[in-house]
Amino acid sequence: MLSFVETFKMNRTITLLIIAGHLLFWLFNYWLVVMGSNLNWNGFSTSNDSLAYAYAYGLFFNAVLFYLQVFWLFPSKYKYNKKVNFYILSIAVLIAISIIETYMDYLVYDIYGIKNEPVDGSFIFNLIIHIIYTVAGFFYALKFEFRKSEKVKQQLIEENYKTELKYLKAQLNPHFLFNGINSIYHLIGKNDDLAKQTLLQFSGLLRYQLYESHTHILLEKELDYVLKYIKLEETRKGSDIQLDYDIKSEDPTLKIAPLLLIPFIENAFKHCSNHIKVSTNSINIKIEEIGGKLYLNVVNSYDESTYKNRVGGIGLNNVEKRLSLLYPDTHQLHIKKEKLIHTVNLTINL
Repeated sequence: MLSFVETFKMNRTITLLIIAGHLLFWLFNYWLVVMGSNLNWNGFSTSNDSLAYAYAYGLFFNAVLFYLQVFWLFPSKYKYNKKVNFYILSIAVLIAISIIETYMDYLVYDIYGIKNEPVDGSFIFNLIIHIIYTVAGFFYALKFEFRKSEKVKQQLIEENYKTELKYLKAQLNPHFLFNGINSIYHLIGKNDDLAKQTLLQFSGLLRYQLYESHTHILLEKELDYVLKYIKLEETRKGSDIQLDYDIKSEDPTLKIAPLLLIPFIENAFKHCSNHIKVSTNSINIKIEEIGGKLYLNVVNSYDESTYKNRVGGIGLNNVEKRLSLLYPDTHQLHIKKEKLIHTVNLTINL
């Protein structure tokens, strides 16, 4: 159990602020009743200073009831479903303190020569006030516990997010590695110079993934990585496709989670159609950042029979999960296939 005392110890500044706030509340309460008004309370009056003494111990008992709920009864009984014990102890403490305060009232009545109030009336009045402070302490503790549980729940969600993100990123690297090696393999023997050039470009991309893609990076670095990848694929595909791309950004200081855009582009090159007529094999890529919003549009032709028999799909599943984790309410992703055209539209509020 993480008690209130243990919680307070976790942050000294917050503890001091909370203590100061509570002290100010009780002091202001006392000042308002005793010095800031001409109140007559339960037979006591400010005119003969009897209220100053009576309200001092009365407020003390109120505070005792309040903090007994906060530090003892709620965390040790109610919180652990010991409801019967909780109610019995709460009622017993209420009655005991009400009896003690009523007895002290009559001592002060004698000291100041105040005409005694009926015992039952004085007791009931004290009991009502004590019930109010007991209930206030209970709801204060309940609210504190709710905030603490919500904070713990949020921390667990964030930890789960971080764990899943690490897993997804670890999954992405081998996926990218597999595709890159596969591309270079098909060039070896056909065009060794091009294979060497592609391998050099690929090593630069891999270095970026391993060493530079942290939690969030500059958008211009990510866009530069995307551009290098497109040029690598352009070198590899050669004249087999009609490729058109446009990448631009207004604000170079914006940051983005790394490796979010590349799977959509990689998917376009991987599944682009391979017809004899080159003009029918097309990839159009447009990425732009305007006013803090990043827009990605990727359109590629595909062959229905090849697309149906595709293997994998790890990259797209991966990035969709990452988007839902990193930008849960600040992104829109639309993917559609129609008339042998595959289209991806992504918007992210950075």
